[in-house]
Amino acid sequence: MKQTILWGIVGATMLVSSCQTHYQLTGIQRTRILVDSRYDAHPDAKAVAFVAPYRQQVDSIMSPVIGTIDHYMAARRPESDLSNLLADILVWGAKAYDERPDFGVYNIGGIRAAFAKGAVTYGDVLAVAPFENKISFLTLNGEQVLQLFGEMARNGGEGVSHGVRIVIGRDGNLQSASLHGQPVDPQRRYRVVTLDYLAQGNDGLTAFKEKADFVSPQDEQNNVRYIIIKYFRAQAAAGQTVNARVEGRITKK
Repeated sequence: MKQTILWGIVGATMLVSSCQTHYQLTGIQRTRILVDSRYDAHPDAKAVAFVAPYRQQVDSIMSPVIGTIDHYMAARRPESDLSNLLADILVWGAKAYDERPDFGVYNIGGIRAAFAKGAVTYGDVLAVAPFENKISFLTLNGEQVLQLFGEMARNGGEGVSHGVRIVIGRDGNLQSASLHGQPVDPQRRYRVVTLDYLAQGNDGLTAFKEKADFVSPQDEQNNVRYIIIKYFRAQAAAGQTVNARVEGRITKK
């Protein structure tokens, strides 16, 4: 009996070992798929009838075009056109709050969709920025800024505004950093615009916990998605197509 039990344990161990895999996850990509007649050639009539009363109301909110974009934009690390754009929009939006930030930060993890080339709707912005994040302003000293940039480096990169230059070394640590062509001064105070979620020190950006002079208006109109919408509308009113490029804000060596 004991021998039978022993061989049973050995067999179970070998079975578990044989099920183990040497594959490792190296990356995740996501996109939106339009579910139309190609995927639903024979829609359920009852389901269509159920959805119909709500479709017009939803479409009336989500479908209005707010602007146009130059090319397909998606977020990726260490730097991407979309993360650059959103960080720049935060800096642009600061003017309405009488703020002049030295730089902006938008987390890659908070960007949940891509913008397709052409017309951009309210629904497109909602897909890209679905959370209730509010624009926030805070002050860090130079040492805290370097800590922040080091944490971004360890994350593999985040969205930063124009003028930021971060170099990530082969070990994943911060190799160098500058702001608007100047080294970060450890004794200087820097004004930062970001999301309230990040200002709390989330996504590994714990340097934000040492913030001073914190301003974070929590009314709904201060939601980041509305600031993005205002930017697109302002560009459209000026006859401009929204554009952004990768420009070496964050690089790896």
